[in-house]
Amino acid sequence: MPHPLHVPRVNNNDDQVTIVEVAVKEGDFVKRGQIVGAVETDKAVLEVEAERDGYVLKILGRLKEQAAVGSVLLWLGEKADDKVPTEVGGARAPVASQARGRPTAGARARLKELGLRAEEIPAAGERLTEKDIEAWLANQERSVAKTQDVAPPAEQRERAPDVAGEFQDLSPEEHGMMTTVLWHRDQAAAGYIEIEYDPRPWEDHAKRYADANRLLMSPLMPLMAFRLVEIAASTPRINCAIVDKRRYQYGPVNLGFTVQAGQMLYLTVVRGASQLDATRFIETMGDIQRRAMAHKLAPNEMSGATIAFTSMARWNVSRHVPILPPQTGLIVAHSAPRGSGKAVLGASYDHRLLSGFEVVQVLQALAQPPKPSSGEKA
Repeated sequence: MPHPLHVPRVNNNDDQVTIVEVAVKEGDFVKRGQIVGAVETDKAVLEVEAERDGYVLKILGRLKEQAAVGSVLLWLGEKADDKVPTEVGGARAPVASQARGRPTAGARARLKELGLRAEEIPAAGERLTEKDIEAWLANQERSVAKTQDVAPPAEQRERAPDVAGEFQDLSPEEHGMMTTVLWHRDQAAAGYIEIEYDPRPWEDHAKRYADANRLLMSPLMPLMAFRLVEIAASTPRINCAIVDKRRYQYGPVNLGFTVQAGQMLYLTVVRGASQLDATRFIETMGDIQRRAMAHKLAPNEMSGATIAFTSMARWNVSRHVPILPPQTGLIVAHSAPRGSGKAVLGASYDHRLLSGFEVVQVLQALAQPPKPSSGEKA
């Protein structure tokens, strides 16, 4: 059965929004909570999440076009071949054209309890149900929270510089970067800690691994990233985020890692990294890096990071302070050795979740490679 995903309200006074990102394509399978796009007013940007698992049957919202609040952004189906109703308007249809089904008895009771009118809420089917009301309320709560978090007061909005120039639209990837920076600034209580360490044990470990597995390039960076995954799996407290003023403990460890592809910086994601062994992790990470360089990443390879790792060693950077990805508690920065032979491991972290002592423990554990397994040469 097909289910509509409606365009959410960002601000109470705006009945129209601009679609600034469409992160899926028709035929994709999405999970509940996955980001499928983003909408924007002149005050805030709101990411749109899938409200259920399903296949993307049809996308009605068009990038950079205006959409009516409450209209259908896209249709999800339980099966890839579910048929989309033809009589329901798309994202560009005015709100008044949306289905306004007669409420069920349960919906009438809920409307009375909340002091709402049936005309305010779009119905997914022929009748307005309690599920329609709850979905609408959830969208309202997310919209209000997002507006409170990132919308600057009107008087703080930037004016155009007093220098000749022109405005240019940001790409979807640049919008994503902007959203990340705003989250780091406005949501996380970001801290930064670093330690010096001797990189030679790690370099020796990477060389042994490369020789044993006949690799042409050093696997130092992915091996360190995998070690961070192991630490997060054994220390669940660092694999968390603050959501609605509560700790959200992630089940899997999804490792986010940065990839510079030309002028574009991606935060790519190995999902279920804690379920992989080192060999499979390195292979998966390499595959994702190659797709990033070709700008052919799948949506689920750019979302859902629960912990992150970044390295600027290839450019001989000996220290950098990374930005926290949204809804993560920790990102580790790997740098190149200095002239003294020492190198730096740093970490940006959400101080609402983690103390400096906890982060130091993570960095100290990461500074040492895993011990050789039985039978492996030290």
